[in-house]
Amino acid sequence: MAEIVYPPVIAAARTLFRVLDIRFHMEGTEHVPQTGGAVLVSNHISYLDFIFAGFAALPSKRLVRFMAKQDVFEHRISGPLMRGMHHIPVDRGAGAGSYATALRMLKAGEVVGVFAEATISRSFTVKEIKNGAIRMAQATNVPVIPVALWGSQRLWTKGRPKKLLQRHVPLTILVGEPMHPKRGENVNDHVTDLHTRLSELVDRAQRTYPEVPQGVWWQPAHLGGTAPTPEEAAAMDAAEAEARVRKD
Repeated sequence: MAEIVYPPVIAAARTLFRVLDIRFHMEGTEHVPQTGGAVLVSNHISYLDFIFAGFAALPSKRLVRFMAKQDVFEHRISGPLMRGMHHIPVDRGAGAGSYATALRMLKAGEVVGVFAEATISRSFTVKEIKNGAIRMAQATNVPVIPVALWGSQRLWTKGRPKKLLQRHVPLTILVGEPMHPKRGENVNDHVTDLHTRLSELVDRAQRTYPEVPQGVWWQPAHLGGTAPTPEEAAAMDAAEAEARVRKD
């Protein structure tokens, strides 16, 4: 497919991050295959995660087609960019179409990006994950590549003001070894394995991060931060979902 929008967007992002002195640390990028389809699954802590998770594939010269909620495609600024980069809109009320699109792209040899937690984790730990990434990999016989991000929440996350021009922020991107779920194998077993792998990668990213201060909002509670615990975050998510239903 024609790539008119994606390359200049990447170039602009790289230039901005260079000016802001975003301090990237990347490991395991060799696990992203240079050819063929793959499902790239990242944890989700920031509204900017699709940019940084996509960076994990750049050393392999791959462009990732992310599955993202329909609202992003309807925005007057982000919409044309998302469509131009051939990302995949997801209508949560009718997800079969986006699932079929993702399968078609995987069969065509594309890398499809998935945030299996579906929404941003307020606790900055890995929430319960959906089984769609595993099912897509099984259906198309492609690997699942787990990716851990850490540091992006400091720039822009749920419930906090944007700090997009913050300078000198360390940004960790860890890519794990690929999984190879096959048709007929137990989906739930693979989902559990993926959750374990993501959690271990995220924990390593957090514990090896250049800055591990106590009492800051962007640090998880179990490492001394003031972020909500997973239980508190789940309650907040449930209240938000209930409020959304009442509004509709």
